[in-house]
Amino acid sequence: MNSTPQEVVPVASGHQTAPGSQTSLREQNSQRILDGVRTFGAITQVELAAATGLSPATVSNIVKQLESEGQLVTSATTRSGRRAQQVSLARNSALSFGVRIGARALSAYLGDASHTVQHARHLPLPHEHRYDTTLDRVALLVGEATEEVGASLDDVATIGVALPDVLSAQLTAGSLPGWEEVDVAETLSRRLDRPVVLERQADAAAVAEYRFGALRGADVALYIRVGDGVEASLLLDGRPHRGRSAAVGALGHVQVDPAGAMCRCGARGCLNTVLSPIALADLLRLSHGPMGLRQIIQAANRGDAGCRQVIADGAAALGRVVANTAMVLGPDRILVSGELSETGRLLLDPVREALDARTLLGYVDDLLVDPQLGRDAEAMGASALAHDGAGLPVVSGRSAT
Repeated sequence: MNSTPQEVVPVASGHQTAPGSQTSLREQNSQRILDGVRTFGAITQVELAAATGLSPATVSNIVKQLESEGQLVTSATTRSGRRAQQVSLARNSALSFGVRIGARALSAYLGDASHTVQHARHLPLPHEHRYDTTLDRVALLVGEATEEVGASLDDVATIGVALPDVLSAQLTAGSLPGWEEVDVAETLSRRLDRPVVLERQADAAAVAEYRFGALRGADVALYIRVGDGVEASLLLDGRPHRGRSAAVGALGHVQVDPAGAMCRCGARGCLNTVLSPIALADLLRLSHGPMGLRQIIQAANRGDAGCRQVIADGAAALGRVVANTAMVLGPDRILVSGELSETGRLLLDPVREALDARTLLGYVDDLLVDPQLGRDAEAMGASALAHDGAGLPVVSGRSAT
């Protein structure tokens, strides 16, 4: 038999707290509300009621109590043209720092327990950047970010790092040239004397979109990142499905052409051989000369026929893979993001058409959604997961007190 969450009513003081008592239930409901705000960040009372399963009246009463205790703060806001009361955690908690390190760029994000943005930076990285200089730069960014908000390194509880193809504390070979066998978490933790949590960049971005963006409320969500390669994250009730090996989420290594080009993984005809920066550059080399991903995207958006054609061909292959994956998993929502999504309909229309062709999936306009967080998503998710302590390995430096 299904049961609804128990709610509490005010009771006279003087009763001893016991399991199942109204005071005990009030404490449980208070914790449920605090957990909801920690998970989703700034959230309206109506949204909080939906997220916790408590009635709006119960939420309102408990929020008032927690605000009087200095644990929550409220402010007026507007949702869908209507006035609403927004709830967030009081700024009295440790900070968490999230950073995403990619092949060409670095994003950094400093947030507090309410996931309020304290600091955000985006920096380009040189081609085949060295791990030691890049991690030195990350360490400097942590110092700059905390100083900018009037805090210190002691205020940072944990650091989350989002990387492509994370396997335990190290990267899988080839994801970032020259970083093979580098223990990123241990190296950065030693530099900063802080605990470090590693996360796959697709999982980090997916969690951010679930908590703060377009995937909020989806029981089963499929996030696809098309940039350095094609990566995916499967969220079940907001948590990344980890799987048993580094192959989880490796959508770019699904075979799309048995007679296709060799992939760096050793197989032939993987999706990454037609839809990755290296693959696209190789296809355009004879006609356009050497090109980087940013140049290819810009040229395609200006109408360059060759650049548009190679992206469209890769997008068609992506669409088939996404549709087949959706047929197996039955997600509530699918989100395609990453650098190549900046080409808009050129990338997304073939995906939508492939999903449309699978009538069993239902109404595609409700299934395929646009990202809301842009290039901040990976660092935001890394910060949130670091605060949770929910990433892959945790390498402990000095414990936060």
